[in-house]
Amino acid sequence: EQLEVVFLLLIPVIILLPVRFVPETKARLGMGREWIIKDEGINQVIKKYWGNYKKNYKRSVGNGALLTAAWVIWAADVYYFYGKNTAMLSLFIIMGIILFVFTVNHFSITVHYHMKLKAALKNAFLLTIGSPLLFGAVALSSGVVLYVSFNIFRVFIPFLTGSLIAYLSFSAFYRSYLKTNDKVEE
Repeated sequence: EQLEVVFLLLIPVIILLPVRFVPETKARLGMGREWIIKDEGINQVIKKYWGNYKKNYKRSVGNGALLTAAWVIWAADVYYFYGKNTAMLSLFIIMGIILFVFTVNHFSITVHYHMKLKAALKNAFLLTIGSPLLFGAVALSSGVVLYVSFNIFRVFIPFLTGSLIAYLSFSAFYRSYLKTNDKVEE
């Protein structure tokens, strides 16, 4: 009975993901991008956040709908195999980590470049699979932040967790971008 209630509560969350969560996440990544690239302080944080939010909103909703569908399919698979088949559940957990890094890389690419959806998805996939160092940096830093947030400093979850993951992830993405550019120029 309780599980059915959870599913009913998830419906509005799933509907709001592409409309609210994805644009907000991209706005956070946009702020992190500006801090990393322009090496500025934290002045005008709210103004920059809303500027990034408005600038990327329409593209974010489209990207968010597609990524939300992928995450819902993944969650349904994990739910189905939970307690039934440990090997398949482990495989889907690994696929979830890959999907998480893909999602973060996709957000970083769409914030840094102005690409069409298909090109951004293709580049995010190639970056996720083709750059093990970036994959490890994003997965490990996000995992550490989430572990510390959920197990030690729970009060930071609504305030700092998402922003810290966005900052660290875009920082890793940008370092990878700079290395690639340096290799291309040589």
